[in-house]
Amino acid sequence: MRVLLTAFAQDAHLNGIVPLAWALRTAGHEVRVASQPAAVESITRAGLTAVPVGGDHRMDDVIRTVGPGMLVHHLERDYLENRPERLSLDYLRASNAMLTATFYAQINNDTMIDALVDYARFWKPDLVLWEPFTFAGAVAAKASGAAHARLLSFPDLFSNAHLALRERQAKVPGELRDDPLEEWLAYTLERHGADFDPDVVTGQWSVDQMPPGVRMELGLPTVPMRYVPYNGPNPAVVPDWLREPPARRRVCLTLGLTIRDTEFPNAIDVNDVFASIADLDVEVVATLSEKELAQVSRVPDNTRVVDHVALLALMPSCSAIVHHGGAGTWATAAVHGVPQVALGWMWDAIYRAQRVEELGAGLHLHSDGLSVEVLRDKLVRVLEEPSFGEGARRLRRSMLAAPSPNEVVPRIEKLTARHQPVATGR
Repeated sequence: MRVLLTAFAQDAHLNGIVPLAWALRTAGHEVRVASQPAAVESITRAGLTAVPVGGDHRMDDVIRTVGPGMLVHHLERDYLENRPERLSLDYLRASNAMLTATFYAQINNDTMIDALVDYARFWKPDLVLWEPFTFAGAVAAKASGAAHARLLSFPDLFSNAHLALRERQAKVPGELRDDPLEEWLAYTLERHGADFDPDVVTGQWSVDQMPPGVRMELGLPTVPMRYVPYNGPNPAVVPDWLREPPARRRVCLTLGLTIRDTEFPNAIDVNDVFASIADLDVEVVATLSEKELAQVSRVPDNTRVVDHVALLALMPSCSAIVHHGGAGTWATAAVHGVPQVALGWMWDAIYRAQRVEELGAGLHLHSDGLSVEVLRDKLVRVLEEPSFGEGARRLRRSMLAAPSPNEVVPRIEKLTARHQPVATGR
């Protein structure tokens, strides 16, 4: 069959689709990966066939223009709250409106959607697999008669919030309902001669790479899949210093890809992190770009700074990791059984950090509460208390128990056949 995968142009979100793309390809299927032109190099460096569609999104311009205002609506609320007084109908409406206007409609710009629809009608895929923010994939599938599904590499927090909005709005009169996400998608589908369906938001099913205990159970059709680390287009080269066991316990410090590649704000003060580990009997490997390193007043003597090292190569030698809470970093550490101190500060980063603590595999420290003393205490606990190593190994076993991307392919084939229209025009 023909499979079209799509994600908006940001490496942290493209990375999550690469292992399944290769599993489909090695199973004999035709595979294409569509994104904005800025992502073409990342796609082709992964050995996949790229389809550039439309113009590049201007998300960085939005962040520079709107600034922290686009995020502040979420910072004082736990996006996971179930108490109506905390996630009220008004809050859910405002959150949906802000995300649709400043995020979803920006990364899925009209030129991208239109070009993706044109390509899908030309190539006629049997299945469109889309990164969960890239609603353009669902639109292209509806317009071309393909089955479609989401490929989740992070907890389904945003669908959870949207489903909560739909549920609460069902209890108010129709004229009082307001759903900018559905209105934007309905308008976009209408431009391409297709009708809105709720599965445009959720996918006809989802391939979910989160393990039990972290996966959000929303009652949606789900195919579990093991997370396989892919650390992006940067060269995955094992340096000389990684070819020998560390002399002391090794701790990784990383702030992830997103703040390097975008204008997204960094909420972590690296100087505070360095001060918290400077006197510990550990070897720290800090992955910092030249720009990030320029903000550092002093690098501790026990710290090795590198611009990049593939986490999949570094993690097996680590006793702990301190990180920003990003999806790929969290999952790569988890699948290698490394205890974590996660400095998540919003959205799904908080959820992952909370879950890793509740599962006994690490500790959460919100960046608002970051201080030298608190971080040092949490890192020492993770290193010294055996329960965190045991919890991290349990989480690793849970992740490895899920079917691999290759093992999931037959299930995807069956679901695609079940969801395809009677005639797709092929």
